[in-house]
Amino acid sequence: MRTSTVCLALLALVAGSATAEVHFKETFDSTWESRWLKTSWKESDGSRGEFSLSAGKFSGNPEAKGIQTGPDSKFFATYAEIPKAVDNTGKDLVLQFSVKHEQDIDCGGGYIKLIPASSGKDMANFGGETPYSIMFGPDICGFSTKKVHVIFTYKGKNYLIKKDLKAESDQLTHVYTLVLKPDNTYQVLIDLKEIASGSLFEDFDMLEPKSIKDPSAVKPEEWDDRATIDDPTDIKPSGWDDIPATLPDESATKPEDWEDEEDGTWEAPTKPNPEYKGEWVAKTIENPAYKGAWVAPDIDNPDFVDDKLLYNYKDSKYVGFELWQVKTGSIFDNIIVTDTLAEAEEFANTTWAAFKDAEKAALDKIKEEEKAVADEAAKAAGADKTDMPPPGMGGMDDEDDEEYDEAPQKDEL
Repeated sequence: MRTSTVCLALLALVAGSATAEVHFKETFDSTWESRWLKTSWKESDGSRGEFSLSAGKFSGNPEAKGIQTGPDSKFFATYAEIPKAVDNTGKDLVLQFSVKHEQDIDCGGGYIKLIPASSGKDMANFGGETPYSIMFGPDICGFSTKKVHVIFTYKGKNYLIKKDLKAESDQLTHVYTLVLKPDNTYQVLIDLKEIASGSLFEDFDMLEPKSIKDPSAVKPEEWDDRATIDDPTDIKPSGWDDIPATLPDESATKPEDWEDEEDGTWEAPTKPNPEYKGEWVAKTIENPAYKGAWVAPDIDNPDFVDDKLLYNYKDSKYVGFELWQVKTGSIFDNIIVTDTLAEAEEFANTTWAAFKDAEKAALDKIKEEEKAVADEAAKAAGADKTDMPPPGMGGMDDEDDEEYDEAPQKDEL
């Protein structure tokens, strides 16, 4: 029975994969520039960077290359056309790519965009202002910003996920996967492991809330929202206010050179009164009439309009990268747009998972070599310091020593 169950599961997986539709797939070879187009965005002011084909300084598979950003402190934009516009009506939409920040990125974007056919007229100048449908991927800047952006466009406005999703910020390749489902739910995976999932209704503000606080509601006059009150049985002691805060300092005497006509009437300084207890405050007790904080009742929101097609994008026609990076060197690769998560996972397994251990070993080797060089340099610097003569005696030869001995000393001058 167990064997039959496993076989059925495998058959289902194979059948699902066989029926999957791959809308777009890119692994970047020597012909990549025939598919990925430059834009004129930021070209005129000289701030446009370039993408180049590279496997990077280290790799688990040197034959597999991606497009790398450079030089530093530039804007980057490139895009490719999807052969047939994607309509995800009634189907999953899966967007996946990999990025390696081998430069140990300090500040910059690493996200991809899915762009509608309606933006086709703007693609020659594709950039930060070009309308898109989905923006997805890591954004890193310093220690405070290491997030994964998930942004959906709805009725011309962009909506960022309300959850805080942490991005990977090391120097290795990581795979980012976004799944959008026809039941208006989503998944976000990093390295094929889910880091977030939820509802488009709950985690994005695309729709007005179903209910709102009644704006016409008024707190009843008898509503007591004081949690504590003064104890009515606590009475201020008689004579409490008669005790002054300070007293004249009886030990002080008028200075002998004090002239009343010139200095004014002399008054003795004051000192704190040890008997003074401060302003009297009644003790507090719990308010027996306390009803809690008043909250206006909810009512149906008259502006709420339900939409079961939040997930639906009917004309996704381009994929693109539009970025700003300070420290460049990020490598983007292995892009797939499909309608089945299993298809994207299989693609990631063959292009990333099969080589990730070798990539880490290559990076570790580089770090070990860099450490050895740094240790040797530090050792050499330390040796140079031990060979230096005492301060004030540097560079003296024998003749200098004789002149120093013959020079008059301080007590001889």
